[in-house]
Amino acid sequence: MQLTHYTSKFSPHNFPITLVCENVSDASNVGSLFRTADAFGIEKLIFSGQPIPFGRKMAKTSRATEKYVNFEWSEEPSRTLKDLKNLGYQIIALEITDNSTPLVDMTLKTSQPIALLIGDENFGVSEGCLKLSDHLIHIDMFGQNSSMNVVQAANIALYEITKQLQNKQI
Repeated sequence: MQLTHYTSKFSPHNFPITLVCENVSDASNVGSLFRTADAFGIEKLIFSGQPIPFGRKMAKTSRATEKYVNFEWSEEPSRTLKDLKNLGYQIIALEITDNSTPLVDMTLKTSQPIALLIGDENFGVSEGCLKLSDHLIHIDMFGQNSSMNVVQAANIALYEITKQLQNKQI
């Protein structure tokens, strides 16, 4: 029998992860990121740079998760990252660079909370924010394209990060 929202046996869990979204501005992506934040039990969603595109399209995609997911908006992405660093967060940028580590080879410092940084739908994470990051990770890809949708990439990274955090707690 297929389980529903009401009959699934998933245990709620909160992880010390903040998802920082630099200039993510597509309403469908923003709505999906609210659902992702809820699904992975992250502590906060921060949109930085572009204003949050609240509206019918975003709300339809989020399926009302924007009503209870902890989120905020900040104008300046680099200031947001500096503030998180001052609070003890390790900043992990999800971006393909000449010195990024494959996600599957990443080893987390579980003693620090995590800020996972994702970037603009077209241009990725800015150079300035990459320089503020403690770790650069990427998802190995095997086709001809060198990128994927920002929400899909965030989902894959959060799956691996939460899996590692769960394994450290056992």
